[in-house]
Amino acid sequence: MGRRNRRESDQEPPELKLGNFARTENHSDGEWKVTSLTGETSVKVYRCPGCQGEIQPGTAHIVAWNIDYSAEDRRHWHTACWKRRTPSRY
Repeated sequence: MGRRNRRESDQEPPELKLGNFARTENHSDGEWKVTSLTGETSVKVYRCPGCQGEIQPGTAHIVAWNIDYSAEDRRHWHTACWKRRTPSRY
């Protein structure tokens, strides 16, 4: 019988395996874990909390979450929206 190469359903999708690629950024609203994604493996459409626009599959973008919360609370941002965000709004 052949070997199965399926990922388990409780694992994060490959594009969200953040590992050591996440960096910490300090902002007026706290510390944030931030990682840049190329979008190469992205298959979902995400909603950017900065502009409420869609982030289409294949689009490079940022994933960020406050360190006081879990990675499950991460949000996908357009890179430009993350750079110009007003921390008190989110």
